[in-house]
Amino acid sequence: MQVATGKSVLNGISIGKIKVYKAPKLEIDDSLIDDIEAELARFDDARERAIEQQNALYEKAVIDAGEDSAEVFSVHAMMLEDDDLIDATNEIIKTQKHTAEYAVKVAFDNQAKVFAEMDDPYMKERAADIYDIEHAVLGYLFGISGDILQGTEPCILVANDLTPSETVRLNKSLLLGIITREGSLNSHTAILARSMGIPALVQCKDVNEDWEGKPAIIDGYNSCAYIEPTDDLEKTLRKRKEKDAKQRALLQELKGKSNTTIDGKTIQVYANIGGPSDIGLVQQNDAGGVGLFRSEFVYLNARDYPSEEEQFNAYRLAIETLAPKQVIIRTCDIGADKQVEYMGMEKEENPALGLRAIRICLTRKAFFKTQLRALLRASAYGNLGIMFPMIISMRELRECKELLAECAEELKKQGVKIGKYAVGIMIETPAAVLIADELAEECDFFSIGTNDLTQYTLAIDRQNAALDPFLAKHHPAVLRQIKMTIDAGHRHGTWVGICGELGADLALTETFLRMGVDELSVNPVSVLPLRKIIRGIDLRKEPGAGLTDETEAVSTAPTE
Repeated sequence: MQVATGKSVLNGISIGKIKVYKAPKLEIDDSLIDDIEAELARFDDARERAIEQQNALYEKAVIDAGEDSAEVFSVHAMMLEDDDLIDATNEIIKTQKHTAEYAVKVAFDNQAKVFAEMDDPYMKERAADIYDIEHAVLGYLFGISGDILQGTEPCILVANDLTPSETVRLNKSLLLGIITREGSLNSHTAILARSMGIPALVQCKDVNEDWEGKPAIIDGYNSCAYIEPTDDLEKTLRKRKEKDAKQRALLQELKGKSNTTIDGKTIQVYANIGGPSDIGLVQQNDAGGVGLFRSEFVYLNARDYPSEEEQFNAYRLAIETLAPKQVIIRTCDIGADKQVEYMGMEKEENPALGLRAIRICLTRKAFFKTQLRALLRASAYGNLGIMFPMIISMRELRECKELLAECAEELKKQGVKIGKYAVGIMIETPAAVLIADELAEECDFFSIGTNDLTQYTLAIDRQNAALDPFLAKHHPAVLRQIKMTIDAGHRHGTWVGICGELGADLALTETFLRMGVDELSVNPVSVLPLRKIIRGIDLRKEPGAGLTDETEAVSTAPTE
C-alpha cells in the first residue's frame, strides 16, 4: 500500500479504481507559412469555436456547480474577445509568418506569465485561466476533442492538473474523486470540485502514471490517498463513508425544527452566501436567514464597476426570494486578498493592514453611494440588514450612516420606495472590541468576523500557509474578545452574531451559547449539523455535560 498526501478540497471518502488522465501532447514547431490570410482565418475560426465552447461549459457548470462557480467560463469567453490578445496573436502570424498554433502558444503564454509574476495570490491564479483558453483554441486548431477525459467507467481521476474547462467536462455520474499533482485550494478547479461535492486532493506530489487501474481511496478528512489499500483499511473507510451518508440523511430530519437547546434557549442559525446563486442552498439547508451576503462577489465577478441597477437586481433577488427571512448584506469588502483590476488599487506592502473594505468606500464615496442606493431600493422587497465591514472608530460608523441617510433622502425625493432595514457592523479588529460599548449605541446588531479578528489579534497573516503551526484558532485572547463583544452589545440592546469560520466550529458551539451569542451564521451545508449540536446541549449542566453521545459524534465530524 502507498500513502500519498496532499491538500484536501472537500471532506469525504472516495473509493474506486484510478484512471490516469494524460493531456494530449501538442507538437508545435516554428515553421513558416506562405498563406497569411488562411492562417489568420484558422485562428479566428478556432477562437470563435472556443468562445462557443466556454459558453456551453457555463451552462453545464450552472447546473453542476451553481452560477458563482460557473462565472469563470463567462470570463473565459470575454478573455477570448480581448483585443490585445487577439492583436498580439495576429501580429505574430502577419509579421513573423508563423502558424496559428505557434502564434497562439507564444501570445497566450506571454499573457499568462504577466499574471503568474504578480504578487497577489488571486491574480496569480488568473494565469491558469489564460492557459485554459489557450488549450481550448489549440484543441480546435489541432482537431482534438477533449470531451471524454475519464473513460466510461466510474473512477478516481488522477492528473498532473486539470483546467476549469476539463473539470466541468467531466461526467459527474462517473467521477468518484480527483487527485492532482499541481493546483491549489483557491483555484477554480478546486472551487468547482467543492461545489460539485467531489472529494479531491491537490498538490499531491506522489502522483504516478503507474497508478493506472489500481484500487484507491481518497480520505479527505486526513488529506491523503491510499493506493492499493489493505482490506482492513478499506473496510474501515467504507464504514466511515456509510456513516457519513447516514449522517446526512439524519440531518435532513431536522428541517423545520427549532434551534433550541434542551433547557429552552433558542438561537438563530443563518447562512453565509456569496451571491444570489446560493439562495437555493439557503433554502435546501433550512437556514433561518442570511447572516452574511458577501457583496464583494458582485464586484469580483464583473469586468467593470457594477451599476446601481445590476447591484439592485442581485440584492433584490436574494431579499425577495427569502422574505420574510432576514438577509444581511455586507457592503463592499474589496482589498487585502480580494482584488479587482478595474479599481486600479495601488500595490501595498501589507494589504491586510491597508486600504480595504470600508476604507475604500469612505475614500471613494460616489462608488460607495452607488451600492448604498441599490441596497436601499432592495430593502422595499423584504427584510434587509446592512452591515459595514472593518469599522474601527465611531467616526467611520457615523460617516457611513450619514451617507446612508443622504442616499435615502435622494431616493425619497425621486419617489423611490424604501423599506425598513437594520444597520450593523462587523466586529473584526481588537479596536472595535475595545469600543464596542460606544459602537453598540449606534447599531442594531453586531456580527463578529472571527477570521480577521483572529488574524489581527494574533498578528498572523491568515493567507500565509507557513504560519499555520502558529495559528491557534481557539486562542483564549480571541474567545475573550468574543465574550466582551457579546456583553457590550447586550448592555445596549444590540443583538450579536458570529459569521466567521469559528461559527461553524462545532467544538465551540456550547461555549458560544454560554457566552450568550444570539446568532451563528455558517456556510449552508453546516446549518443542519450546527442545529443538531444546539438541540443536544443543556445549559443547566456543567460545560460539556449537555452533549449526548449522538451529538458528540456529529461534533467530531468536519463540516468543510
